[in-house]
Amino acid sequence: MGVPDFQSIMLPLLKFASDKNEHSIREAIESLAQQFGLSEEDRKELLPSGMQSVFDNRVGWSRTYLKKAGLLESKKRGHFNITPEGVNVLDQNPPKINIGFLMQFPGYVEFRTGGTKDPVKSKTPKEDFSPEETLEYSYQKLRDNIAQELINNVKSCSPEFFEKLVIDLLLNMGYGGSRKDAGEAIGKSGDGGIDGIIKEDKLGLDTIYIQAKRWENTVSRPEIQKFAGALQGQQAKKGVFITTSNFTKSANEYASIIDSKLVLIDGKQLSQLMIDYDIGVSKIKSYDLKRIDTDYFSEE
Repeated sequence: MGVPDFQSIMLPLLKFASDKNEHSIREAIESLAQQFGLSEEDRKELLPSGMQSVFDNRVGWSRTYLKKAGLLESKKRGHFNITPEGVNVLDQNPPKINIGFLMQFPGYVEFRTGGTKDPVKSKTPKEDFSPEETLEYSYQKLRDNIAQELINNVKSCSPEFFEKLVIDLLLNMGYGGSRKDAGEAIGKSGDGGIDGIIKEDKLGLDTIYIQAKRWENTVSRPEIQKFAGALQGQQAKKGVFITTSNFTKSANEYASIIDSKLVLIDGKQLSQLMIDYDIGVSKIKSYDLKRIDTDYFSEE
């Protein structure tokens, strides 16, 4: 059935606590996972950040919302239990508990509206994601849109500009030594399918050979074989093949089995690297996502 949205978890979570005992959030997660019939694959689904599972995150936010409404409370770190108000809600046998249901509780209204006197605008909840998920998925959507715009721009630039872009990217990633060294190397070799060379580190302890193709067509295995042959001709062990398009399955398979260390970077990965290393993009605003440091407040 897949991972339920965090609002669908609210009522089962409150019922889980109906025995009036104190429970850990981990107990709740394990019990609810079984109740919802989640598969191992469902349990391993991660947020875009890769830092937490989607289900664990949603259970945590469901608990937070129920606490804000006064239906659950925490007397010990990482634990919770039902309140008299929570028991009263279960006695009413509600068919579901969601954001709209919680708007009847003053504590939740204050949390939801930030203390404003006009909570009406907040009474139309359509969220399936927790707040943290909403932020992460919104960020990922913006990033994907920027990545697509980037690669479109790269495809429209001149071959000379693309060479400069490759230099800038590799330098920002820590390769190439000085910009002068990198600039002289890229695009100057032209030897047997090699577009350029660049130092692996600032000391020049090893050299990486580069092929950069601003292509629309998919790069197939013969092109990779040609580049690999050029590497052997130079007795080189490391190469990077960068393209604005993509690689065929056989091209990727061939690159993975040859003796030389050959890295293939397609247009999608290129655009992501450009974002990560600030090539062709500029930062307009940043947000620090923080959570309570419960260890700080421990007096034990």
